[in-house]
Amino acid sequence: MIKSIEIDENLENYISNNSYDLHPVQKEIIKHNNSLGEIKKMQISVTQAYFMQLLIKSKNLKKILEIGTFTGYSALSMALAVKDDGFITCVDKNKNTSDIAKTFFKKAKIDNKINLIVGSALEQLNILSERSEKFDLIFIDADKENYIKYYDMSYKLLTKDGLIIIDNVLWKGDVANYNKIDRMTNIIRDFNTYVKNDSKVEKYILPIGDGVTVCRKI
Repeated sequence: MIKSIEIDENLENYISNNSYDLHPVQKEIIKHNNSLGEIKKMQISVTQAYFMQLLIKSKNLKKILEIGTFTGYSALSMALAVKDDGFITCVDKNKNTSDIAKTFFKKAKIDNKINLIVGSALEQLNILSERSEKFDLIFIDADKENYIKYYDMSYKLLTKDGLIIIDNVLWKGDVANYNKIDRMTNIIRDFNTYVKNDSKVEKYILPIGDGVTVCRKI
């Protein structure tokens, strides 16, 4: 079996240095998050951001929903990729990090493309469903305990051929180590099995960042 390369911080920096330049505010968010200690891991990887920007540009995705925003790196990255008529709706329950994200959005002058709602994701998804909203891409990166609920609710909000991208599905590789039987690892395993058995989507797990599943609504 061919072994995939492990992408550590040095290699991630090399990827950035040999791809298109990050926006100055993207760099600022990364610097800010690096000062936060252990919770900096809540930021998606630079590689993931490049991947999602490529998807958005190549498929001309216009309407995007993000569940879990943290300090705004992923939302800002996606907003930089959508065209002028594109728009991103974000939901996050943490007011402090959301306020920080809004500051970065304004500094990057893309705040007109993003609406960040502070509140319960489950409640907001219900509201969006009641309004019959539809999205081309939904990115899920919030509390793992509700991943299955977020996934099911997101599916209903997708346009035909729309995409759901879910973060952290490899959980530091622990999902494949069956000596790991802690609660969070099992939650991710159960979620991965749930998606695998869903015949309404095509699905792929990609080993970038902490692992992402990409689902296309059939």
